[in-house]
Amino acid sequence: MKCIIIDDEPLAREGMEMNVKEMGVLSLIGQFHNAIVANDFLLENEVDLMFLDIQMPGITGVEWLKDLKNPPMVIFTTAFPEFALKGFELNVVDYLLKPIRMNRFIQAVNKAKEIFDLKKSEKEVVEEVKEKGLDYTYVAADRKYIKLFYADIMYVEGMKDYVIIHTVNDKIMPAMNLKTIMKQLPHSIFARVNKSFIVNVNYIQSVDSDFITLPKKEISLGRTYKEDFINNYIKKNLLKR
Repeated sequence: MKCIIIDDEPLAREGMEMNVKEMGVLSLIGQFHNAIVANDFLLENEVDLMFLDIQMPGITGVEWLKDLKNPPMVIFTTAFPEFALKGFELNVVDYLLKPIRMNRFIQAVNKAKEIFDLKKSEKEVVEEVKEKGLDYTYVAADRKYIKLFYADIMYVEGMKDYVIIHTVNDKIMPAMNLKTIMKQLPHSIFARVNKSFIVNVNYIQSVDSDFITLPKKEISLGRTYKEDFINNYIKKNLLKR
């Protein structure tokens, strides 16, 4: 896993670097003294895991992570235990208290590796499904792979760090964001209709200027998405006079 260290204390970065080098699954590709410099690096490089300090000058690790779009996995490193709750609210992998004990470091990295492997396997399955032109996909949720037929997915609702896939008979909550899942669904069937929803167009009952009606569900049609949705999914299938 490609990782970076973000900490304003040189000695803390040095200690973390020594820990990282002990782990064969980790490859250190960058060290940064604040989140602003690290942010520029993330824009240009692929990173799997960040060891992120919380209390830093300029902007704290918590403040930065809140506004970071599609962040890599994060392990917080801090001397302040009172921030633990914030870490779990932001869906971080783990929370390490300084001075960091090696056994806890190994435990946190192993947890990150488990998540990394799960996401990698899920991506491979999805790519295979798309390559073969199948009518189903798999999602990783509840520590298993769940087979989903596209025809059974009514709509997908986006939350901050996960989505809720509403099927005909169930709700499934994989840990991915709406943008990620939209890239992997067939666009001939699924349409993004606002910031928080993707709908299966086969379940649409009616559309007006503001709302899309599905069975037992009404979803707002976002201004940003309206023109593309109308052109691609309504006008192309409209009976003409």
